[in-house]
Amino acid sequence: MDGYGDLISFLFWLLLLYLLLHPQLQIRSLHNARLRVIREIERKYRWRVITMIHRQEKIGFLGIPVYRYIDIEDSEAVIRAIRSTPPGETIALILHTPGGLVLAASQIAMALKRHKGRKIVIVPHYAMSGGTLIALAADEIRMDPDAVLGPLDPQLQTPKGVFPAPSLIKIAKVKGEKASDETLIYSDIAEKALREIQDTIIKLLEDKLGRDKAYEIAKKLTEGYYTHDYPITVEEALKMGLPVSTDIPAEVYTLMELFPQTLQQRPGVEYIPRPKIPFPHHQRSG
Repeated sequence: MDGYGDLISFLFWLLLLYLLLHPQLQIRSLHNARLRVIREIERKYRWRVITMIHRQEKIGFLGIPVYRYIDIEDSEAVIRAIRSTPPGETIALILHTPGGLVLAASQIAMALKRHKGRKIVIVPHYAMSGGTLIALAADEIRMDPDAVLGPLDPQLQTPKGVFPAPSLIKIAKVKGEKASDETLIYSDIAEKALREIQDTIIKLLEDKLGRDKAYEIAKKLTEGYYTHDYPITVEEALKMGLPVSTDIPAEVYTLMELFPQTLQQRPGVEYIPRPKIPFPHHQRSG
């Protein structure tokens, strides 16, 4: 029995060690695979590739989901990458994000803008809110035909919830003298936030589009023309005058596959991958 018990104990500790080490080995393998694709893109297109890809990822052997947004740590890392890129070298920033902190997004956008070389932002799926702000710093925004950008109206936290700045300004104007002190305070803050983000957008765009056009775009993106989560398509971005194209290298999609979404208990989408070969048309008999 002692030998059998020792075997059970050994297998238990071996299983525990596997559960602890396997996720780390998976992460390292994914990281190495991503670097190989990034090197391939850099070699083929002569770009300095930087990625900022936010997905719901899992950590540890318990697979706890973590939602990612643009934060200060992102801005520090991206700015370091930009700073280490030699002047004159093209930067290609691959961007996939729901947005995040305005401060962090503004820092990244201004650092990208200051780089003395061509700047390309690649959006394979979406770059909302702060992601759009970063994209505006680029000389060229390359979007998948189905990718989207998003409006930049500031969102203000209040005791009653998070509200868009244009709506807070509007309600204060509608209520006029009947507006409470609290409403007037939030309206004042909203006006400042709106002006600040518009100034940043104009700084990012005016050298490419002229000040008047930059101001027009800033107003449309910030003053409540859209809801905050409205998807701005390639066609709409082009109508605004943004430097958008749909020329995305195939390697970018390969790279995106190496950032897997957390596996859900019940997957909502399933399909059998196949090459893009049309099915043959069979004639019915009888």
